[in-house]
Amino acid sequence: MSAHDNRRQVLYWRLLARLFDPEEQATLESSSLAVVEDMGLPSALLDPQASVSAIVQRHPELAAEFDGLMVPAPEGAADGGPGDEGRDRAAEVRRAALVSKVLLNVFAPGSGAVTAGQLSRWQSDAGWLERALGCEPGGLRGGRPAGGAVGRSVGAHGSGSRGAAPDLSRLIPALGPELGAIEADLVKRMRLREVLADPRLAAQLTPSMSLIEQLLRDKDNLSGVALANAKALIRRFVDEVAEVLRTQVEKSTVGALDRSVPPKRVFRNLDIDRTIWKNLTNWSPEEERLYVDRLHYRHTARRTTPQRLIVVVDQSGSMVDSMVNCTILASIFAGLPKVDVHLIAYDTQALDLTPWVHDPFETLLRTQLGGGNDGMVAMALTQPKIAEPRNTVVVWISDFYETRVEQLFENMAAIHRSGARFIPVGSVNSAGRGSVNPWFRERFKDLGTPVLSGHIRKLVHELKTFLA
Repeated sequence: MSAHDNRRQVLYWRLLARLFDPEEQATLESSSLAVVEDMGLPSALLDPQASVSAIVQRHPELAAEFDGLMVPAPEGAADGGPGDEGRDRAAEVRRAALVSKVLLNVFAPGSGAVTAGQLSRWQSDAGWLERALGCEPGGLRGGRPAGGAVGRSVGAHGSGSRGAAPDLSRLIPALGPELGAIEADLVKRMRLREVLADPRLAAQLTPSMSLIEQLLRDKDNLSGVALANAKALIRRFVDEVAEVLRTQVEKSTVGALDRSVPPKRVFRNLDIDRTIWKNLTNWSPEEERLYVDRLHYRHTARRTTPQRLIVVVDQSGSMVDSMVNCTILASIFAGLPKVDVHLIAYDTQALDLTPWVHDPFETLLRTQLGGGNDGMVAMALTQPKIAEPRNTVVVWISDFYETRVEQLFENMAAIHRSGARFIPVGSVNSAGRGSVNPWFRERFKDLGTPVLSGHIRKLVHELKTFLA
């Protein structure tokens, strides 16, 4: 192993040590300092309190080295003559020092209370990590792929051997949510209202489910600039989730074919395949002709009776993901033709949110997250809405840890026996995780309406099947 390899290992051992233990390891610190200084780099690279922006401000020449730092070069870019080997190894050590700085600042944010300045520095460092991965600052946390940015970064800054630096570009889909979780934790450890009151800091926040939960819980205590910034973040998150869910819903065909209405006998409705199949007995082998006695047409008329979708959502503290996702999902289905959507939220009290179902943003602002579970208060609002059972689907989203267990289940079973479609759902989130009361799970299974628990795509599929 060469001296350059040993130096690079020292830097990465220090990185791992600091990531898993904030206490300094004196030997690794002194050895790393010697390596950094030998490379002609500033000793501030080893200071956890120094942001990348502060270092670049004092040493502008390093900006180009941080850009595209972890983007692998195209094949063949690292090839060089025998005399270049030493220079390449030295460049690897230099890049290891820069990589360590970015990773340590982003993934070891410390513990305890967080100030607005610390959050701002972390957001800046996260931006440098995104630039190192070939993304635009903010692009990775926003869930957008690097796309052409990777190519631009390599083309502009990639030189020499890029093979030795960690290639994290393949981990971009996983890194985005991880960065969002770290940022949400930092926000949680500081006064959220302080961040929201600063438009510059608020604009840099990445909307996430954990952040939206905090905003919804604290919205009644906000006013002025802080409230406006909170609403803007909720709106951004709602729009982003709605865009994803809409692509899953928009292809659904609403309204079953009404075969009691004769098909319209026009050419565009002609069913060629069925016409040929029904007239095969009239085939003449001698003439090689098919004589058609009757033309067959496709049914295109659909039943015009609106189908009613009643969504009941438990808004207690354990069901925040479901509350947000189902509010958005209900608004999307409400925009489809011939679908009459009703939305009810409950904890120990029930709220009919149907008047605002077309606007998930306004709906969420009217929710009151937290509290216990008493599904009977929601049942009192649900049952009168079931006017035509066979034309109604009731989606009940909850963990089913209820206060009046047997009484609620009997009412749910009555809805099922009436001919309405009853769909109990245990979780509606992006991860598919959720806890469901085993007592309810077993009884729903015996009733023939097993609990749908998993990814939100499953619920979309069930609803499209009923409405198609």
